[in-house]
Amino acid sequence: MEFSGLDLNQTTAVVQQVFSGKITSVSPAACKVAVEGLGNFTIELDWHFLKKKAAQQNPGTPGDWLDLLSQTAALLVPMEVVCPPIAVSDLDSLEPLVTELRRTGARGTEDSMIAAYGVHINTEVPSLDAFCLSGYLRSFALLQWWLVDAHQVDFARRISPYIDLYPEAYLKQLFSRTAPDTNQVCDDYLQYNASRNRALDLLPLLAYMAPEQVSRVVFDTKIMARPAFHYRLPNCQIDKPDWSLAGPWNTWWVVEELAQRPDDLQDLGALFMDLHRPLLGVPRSEWTALMGRWLQDHALA
Repeated sequence: MEFSGLDLNQTTAVVQQVFSGKITSVSPAACKVAVEGLGNFTIELDWHFLKKKAAQQNPGTPGDWLDLLSQTAALLVPMEVVCPPIAVSDLDSLEPLVTELRRTGARGTEDSMIAAYGVHINTEVPSLDAFCLSGYLRSFALLQWWLVDAHQVDFARRISPYIDLYPEAYLKQLFSRTAPDTNQVCDDYLQYNASRNRALDLLPLLAYMAPEQVSRVVFDTKIMARPAFHYRLPNCQIDKPDWSLAGPWNTWWVVEELAQRPDDLQDLGALFMDLHRPLLGVPRSEWTALMGRWLQDHALA
C-alpha cells in the first residue's frame, strides 16, 4: 500500500502495534517489523521518488536532501507498507492494519496529484509453464479496459506513466499465438512491454524465470526477481471509511478466474481480433461494455 499523511516512525509504530512485532531500523528511509506467524513487514519511503524531487529542488549542500526528506515526506513522498507473502486464507489479517492506519491519519490516492498512490498486488504464479503464463496474460489483456472502470482508477493515476496498459499491437500478437513455448511468451512480452510501468508488470516474474532474456532488453536495477505477478492498477483509498483491501483483491480475482477458462480465452481472443479495424483498432468503449456483459452472464462480476 502507498499513502501519505504519516511519516516513517508513525507508520512503523502502527504496524508494530497492530501485529505486536519487533522493529528493526534499516535506513533513514526504511524499517522492518518482524511479525510472528506472518513474516517481515517493510515500511519505507519511496526513496527514488524523493531523490528525483530533491534534484529538482537543487539543495545547497549534499546533506540537504536528508533534511528535505523529513520536511516534504508528508506532501510528496509516498509511504509504503510492503507485506510478507500471505496465504489467501489469511488476507483478512491485514484489515486491522488498514483500519488503524486510517484512524492515525493515512491518506490515499486522491490526496496527491503528484505521486499517484496505489495498491500493488503480488500474487504467486500457479505454474511457470507457458500454458499458465499465456492464460494469465490473455485474461488480463481481455479485461484491462474493463478493469480500469471496475477499479474506478483515479484520473491522476490514469495519466501517470506508472500503470500503462498493454498496447493493442501486443494484444493482437498475444491472441494470434497458438501454443507458444516459454521463450516465445517472454520474447513477445519484452518486445512490447520492456518497462516496469505496466498495470500488470511481468518483469519481476520474467527476471526470475529468464534473467538473461530480460537483461538483454531491460536495464533497470529496481526489478526484483520473484515468482509472482505484479499488479499495480488499484487505487489506495485508505482514508475512506468503507474501503478495504478486499475490493482491489476481489476485482483482481476476476483475472484469476478467467485465466482458468482456456476455451473462453480462445473464443474471446478471436472475438477481439474480429473487432479490430485497420488504423482504428478495437473500440475501447464497445469492448469494455461487451466484457462487462460477458462477465455478468458467466457470474464473474
